[in-house]
Amino acid sequence: MKVLTISVFLISSLVLTSALYFHIGETERKCFIEEIPGDTTVLVNYKVEVHDPRSGGFMPSNPGIGMHVEVKNADGKLLLSRVYSFEGRISFTSQTPGEHVICLYSNTTKWIGGTQLRVHLDIQVGEHAIDYANVAQKEKLTELQLRVRQLLDQVEQISKEQNYQRYREERFRSTSESTNQRVFWWSLTQLVVLVCMGLWQMRHLKSFFEAKKLV
Repeated sequence: MKVLTISVFLISSLVLTSALYFHIGETERKCFIEEIPGDTTVLVNYKVEVHDPRSGGFMPSNPGIGMHVEVKNADGKLLLSRVYSFEGRISFTSQTPGEHVICLYSNTTKWIGGTQLRVHLDIQVGEHAIDYANVAQKEKLTELQLRVRQLLDQVEQISKEQNYQRYREERFRSTSESTNQRVFWWSLTQLVVLVCMGLWQMRHLKSFFEAKKLV
């Protein structure tokens, strides 16, 4: 029972989801970095609200205002670039592990009076991006079968996270080794330059003393 409790805690602690909201102006561009394992589904839900100067709050946006969404993977390759409406759901699958950049900006610069927008953003990664209610309805799964499916997806996501951590460790080790090697060669170069300068100074002084007949 204790082992089961620990396992459930580890699985539940791996919640790869983040919900927030931010304000954006006419020409502003907001980008977010998400560390995503390879071959992992990412679901981005967003909703745009417009500032109401009369009430000082925010109200639902009109259909004329939308958001341009761009997604780039760790290699800088563009995975997604599209204009969506004022509220929507974006889904993509990571091809390579690493930091993915998700950028959002308005599709128009003709707001009256420079209206400010509030964008609600919810990013879900892995099994958290799966709509299990829809899966159960399509595949006609029982409650037990659905629960088993969820556990299998969670185990798979944990495996992907472990592989990603190993990938990060390999990259960190490679960077450290490369840095150490550069420091070594730089130190060696400095040493060679100092020795050469010392030898040149000794030769120059010897020639000087011989010219002055001091030696």
